Amino acid sequence: MTEVIQPSLTIDALGKKCPIPIIMLAEQINYVPLNAVIAVLADDPAAFTDVPAWCRLKSHRHVGSYELPQGGWSIHVRRNY
Repeated sequence: MTEVIQPSLTIDALGKKCPIPIIMLAEQINYVPLNAVIAVLADDPAAFTDVPAWCRLKSHRHVGSYELPQGGWSIHVRRNY
């Protein structure tokens, strides 16, 4: 099992429908250092596919998506620039 990297920032988008989690990520990604990891907490199934797609579109790295015990995911994104 790969080790989960401790995020520099956690965005709580639980209960919010897409595209709100992506908007929150886009607004806050520049506030963390380069190569830092942001965790987006989301339970909208669209976020599970949309956040990694946004990473590809914006050239950031989708590190992984991890199931949360209460439902939803912690979607980790590494800032590339």
